Order: sequence, then structure tokens, then C-alpha cells
Amino acid sequence: MATTEIVIAQTTVDDEDRARELARGAVEARLAACAHIDAPLTAVYRWKGAVETATEWRISYKTTRDRLPALGAWVHREHTYDVPEWIVLPLESTSAAYGGWVTEETAGG
Repeated sequence: MATTEIVIAQTTVDDEDRARELARGAVEARLAACAHIDAPLTAVYRWKGAVETATEWRISYKTTRDRLPALGAWVHREHTYDVPEWIVLPLESTSAAYGGWVTEETAGG
């Protein structure tokens, strides 16, 4: 395992089809090497003074630190929420093969 410049960026949406569109669009644009969509989650949050509960799908994008700004801009532009979740998790390490694959798949975008 080696240190890496690979990151996982996450957002959530309220519609499974929209999650699939956002995942596929980012991969097609080479902004992410892959994206995972988690099964429906229950979100509990405060919005405009009220506690809300909603069903959401989490999208986890695997990308490079270099491609992260472009991915973030794309997700915010394509997202339907007023304030979309955008969380970036650095990876402490990954295999050289996996890191190389993510880097190769996001190059040239």
C-alpha cells in the first residue's frame, strides 16, 4: 500500500434515477473513475428551522485530488438541491494498481 492522491467525494440526492444520472455523468466526463450509489438512507436534518426526515441515495465518487475541483463544480451545477452535500474524504493509502487505475480513468477529461 502506498500513500495516494486519490480521494472519495460524496453527495446525496432524493431520487434513485437522479443518483444514477449523477454517477454515470461524472464517470462519462472522466471526472471520476467510478461512483458507488448506496441503498436508500434515512436522512434527519434541520432545514429552515424545522427538523426534516427524507430518503436519500449517497453517491461516492473515486477521483484524484487534481480532478476534484472540476468534479465539485460539475456536481454543484448538475445537482437539484439548494445546498448539496459535498464531503471529501482523503485516502490514507491504496494499492498502487488501484491508484493507477483511478488516475488513468480520470486523465484527459
